[in-house]
Amino acid sequence: MLYQRYKRFLNTLKSLRIKRKNQGNWVWRIAYREGRPPRSDVLGNRGFTVGFMEVIEIMEQHIIKRILRGGWVLTVGILILLSCYLLVPLLYPFLIAWLIALMLNPVVEWMSEQFRMPRWLSVTICLTLFITSMLTVAAAVVTRVVREVYNLSNSMDHFLRLWREFFIQLFENDKVRTFLETLGSLYKDNPNLQGSINSNLSSTAEKITTVITNFITSFLDAIVRLLSSLPNVASISIIILLSAFFISKDWSRWMGIPARAMPASINQSMRTIWGDLKQALFGYLRAQLFLISITMFIITTGLIVLRVDYAITIGLLVGIIDLLPYLGVGAVMIPWIVYCFAVDQGSLGIGLLIVYAIVLLTRQIMEPKVLASTVGLDPLLMLIAMFVGMQLFGFLGLIVGPVSLVLLSAMKRANVFLDLQTYIISGRK
Repeated sequence: MLYQRYKRFLNTLKSLRIKRKNQGNWVWRIAYREGRPPRSDVLGNRGFTVGFMEVIEIMEQHIIKRILRGGWVLTVGILILLSCYLLVPLLYPFLIAWLIALMLNPVVEWMSEQFRMPRWLSVTICLTLFITSMLTVAAAVVTRVVREVYNLSNSMDHFLRLWREFFIQLFENDKVRTFLETLGSLYKDNPNLQGSINSNLSSTAEKITTVITNFITSFLDAIVRLLSSLPNVASISIIILLSAFFISKDWSRWMGIPARAMPASINQSMRTIWGDLKQALFGYLRAQLFLISITMFIITTGLIVLRVDYAITIGLLVGIIDLLPYLGVGAVMIPWIVYCFAVDQGSLGIGLLIVYAIVLLTRQIMEPKVLASTVGLDPLLMLIAMFVGMQLFGFLGLIVGPVSLVLLSAMKRANVFLDLQTYIISGRK
């Protein structure tokens, strides 16, 4: 019994990082702290017994230190998240400028080394080419979309005539007419229900009118806000371009500031996190752009083969909608297919169904492989991150969720959580 107590005390002290150099050493430490001579057992062996309260005192101090260190880590984490939440809306132009400088930096360094030109000249050339290419692509897309939207607006009479013919054929159907006559006779034979039916119809009409009015008002307000925000957008764009120039020009100096400000151990972890984060983040963006491009190519090619008007515009819109959760390609294709079968355009409906099946099959086969190869994360975890981000941050959560997941994965690979656990438990950094 006495020997077992002795072994328990030794194990406790080992966990408290008190080294027992010789028998009774730890009792001498306690006694020295309390200003009294150490006690010994009946055999005269110092350190063989110790008061239970002394061990409890050491354990309580150790637990309190753990709690304080854990609270400190939690406080720092909350402050970092709060700072990001408050500062990102204020500093987002400079974050965008930093991303542009990050993308252009390899080309800038290559030009500086190959052509022996000053870095500021390389930055100017790369930034000019970047702006020119972006404006060219945007102008081409906007011009094409405006042209096809104009053609689509001119064809609205044709579509309205098709809808009118569809409803005429629907109400001329014998089954539909019989059903409507049954409802009419039921309405006439039940005077008690007429009041409630009329009130429900009136309330439904009011709701429909309210929804349409709100939609038109919101649409006009959005146009007014867009036009009024153009000067602000122009000024922010100029700030982004100037910031990108200065950041890229002094890239080494700006990137060296965090390294000089942090300790060596933290700096090593941050380099590991940044390497994994950059690889996974750009891999995720490349994967999404690749999948959307494949979807747009299949849709556009299929619509051109089916000789559908405005194939490029529809393919572009479907690709954009493919970014949205809960919607995807089916939000456009399924109603379109149902409409084609409803208006006796079975050949077009079958063609659209085949195109939709090809898109689904291609994405089901390629998406897991593309995400696994470029990001290194499980597609299910990525889907969960997108859903949680959507619920917390709205449309922006589609980017925040995956980025947060990639960041957590990079921190895990860099042993950040293990280092924090070690610091909380033992105080070692």
